[in-house]
Amino acid sequence: MKKGHYILVIFCLLGFSSFVFIHHEAKNKAEEEAIKDLVLKSYVHGAFNELDAEAMKKGFHEDFAIYSAKGESISKYPIAVWADGVAKRKANNYDTKDPKNKWEHKFASVDVTGGAAQVKIELFNQGKQVYTDYLSLLKFESGWRIVAKVYNQH
Repeated sequence: MKKGHYILVIFCLLGFSSFVFIHHEAKNKAEEEAIKDLVLKSYVHGAFNELDAEAMKKGFHEDFAIYSAKGESISKYPIAVWADGVAKRKANNYDTKDPKNKWEHKFASVDVTGGAAQVKIELFNQGKQVYTDYLSLLKFESGWRIVAKVYNQH
């Protein structure tokens, strides 16, 4: 092969590699945005700001649980119990305009690898950080669902 042919082949390979990388990055960004949207609707607003148990049921897998340490044991709080509690709080004249019921959030990180994802989200109430949550998600045929949570209360 002539030197010019080698250069052409190299440029073609570099161009193709760049295209694949850009396509992958765009797809990953789209997945991150879909995950953030789900977490915002089902978790931040569903479980905290709007107390929307139906939004929680759409975004959380039915086998979801919050896991926390209790001595040397693991405590497991299932989604059904949590969503029922949210619905009861809302039914008891929950005031969404009360500042103590307004939660702010910050996505600290969103990490996606294929059909698995991890979200680190910080929750604030009245200007103070209350929780750092780690939400695990899986992508099902129907889309992304939150499957587990571990957290730190500040």
